Amino acid sequence: MSELYRSVLFMPGSNPRVIEKARTLDVDVIVFDLEDATAPEAKETARGLVSEALKDGAFGNSKLVVRINGLATRWWQDDIAAIGALNPEAIIVPKINDANDVSIIMDAMNKAGANDTNLWAMLETPIAFLNAGQIAGSSDRLQALVVGTNDLVKDLRARHVPNRESVITALGTAVLAARAYGLLVIDGVYNDFMDDEGLRLHALQARDMGYDGKSLIHPSQVAITNEVFSPSHDEIADAKALITAYKEAKVLNKGVATFKGKMIEELHVVEAERILDVANTLGIG
Repeated sequence: MSELYRSVLFMPGSNPRVIEKARTLDVDVIVFDLEDATAPEAKETARGLVSEALKDGAFGNSKLVVRINGLATRWWQDDIAAIGALNPEAIIVPKINDANDVSIIMDAMNKAGANDTNLWAMLETPIAFLNAGQIAGSSDRLQALVVGTNDLVKDLRARHVPNRESVITALGTAVLAARAYGLLVIDGVYNDFMDDEGLRLHALQARDMGYDGKSLIHPSQVAITNEVFSPSHDEIADAKALITAYKEAKVLNKGVATFKGKMIEELHVVEAERILDVANTLGIG
């Protein structure tokens, strides 16, 4: 059964009402955010609220992840000390720039007793993408790369454009690094949470590039993202038919297997089986 990381929803860790709302959502990953969504004066309160949420659980099938503050801040060590031993699914660290940053975080996690917690590294700076392969291969506890396009656009002095041409090289680099080292890779946020069509286009682009899911900033973005990153009924039917066609060609000792007029190989079967595995996890098809 596949683990699902289609929708990764960031929610402020300082807001108890929002934390309660998270219990009702059909989202794959809930990220309690101690960084951008939490004001400096609310950091300590947020740590306490998130710690209690992790202890209480009751978030359905959602995986629980915490984004801590970055290494350049005065808060990150206290963040890890507060939530590390509670062993969330993962700790997300913003602005990871190189393998040394990963090493520093891993040492702190180990000291805090976060022995069963994965690390997700956010790539948000130009140097991070230049070091993406180095970062991806830096620890066996590193589970995912998360792209932070807002900070990247700022640092590049670029602009947010509908097709994301300004950051397309970085988006592709993250996928290459993640796949080279067997990691998950999560797309960045879509800022206009009232623009469903824009969200869908960005999610489709990320899916087609090979991303496992997308970062979200509002519950209203969950349904569209889950839909985009789930196989359609047509895709499921095609996957089943392709596997059947391939097996039949093998039984008949045909030199070439075809499906819908195209030659198919073992690699196509592997992808079809992946689609069916996801469908089975979702209970569809």
